[in-house]
Amino acid sequence: MAEEKQEPLDEAELEARLAEELRKLKIQDILLQTTFTLASLGFHRLGEEDRDVEQGRLAIEALRALLPVLREAVPPSVTRDLNQTIANLQFAYAKAVTTPVKKEGTES
Repeated sequence: MAEEKQEPLDEAELEARLAEELRKLKIQDILLQTTFTLASLGFHRLGEEDRDVEQGRLAIEALRALLPVLREAVPPSVTRDLNQTIANLQFAYAKAVTTPVKKEGTES
């Protein structure tokens, strides 16, 4: 089966496709994607490698602020999962602020 070569899109066609995709987007989808990004970055910042507890705390607070907004726009199972993610981040935060970061070359 030979692959068909796709012609490059001209600027007007590209703009039309982009406009169509933007019409399909829903705000709750963007907010959910934002929660995934915040959670991922929050856990990363609370880990040992790139620890920044203030950034982790900010991720937690941002997720907590989005929760009431999303509660009305997404199924209950999604808000339940988000609550669990926030709780896990809070646990990771508590651990991060009470556990010193291991320095390279030292053993624990």
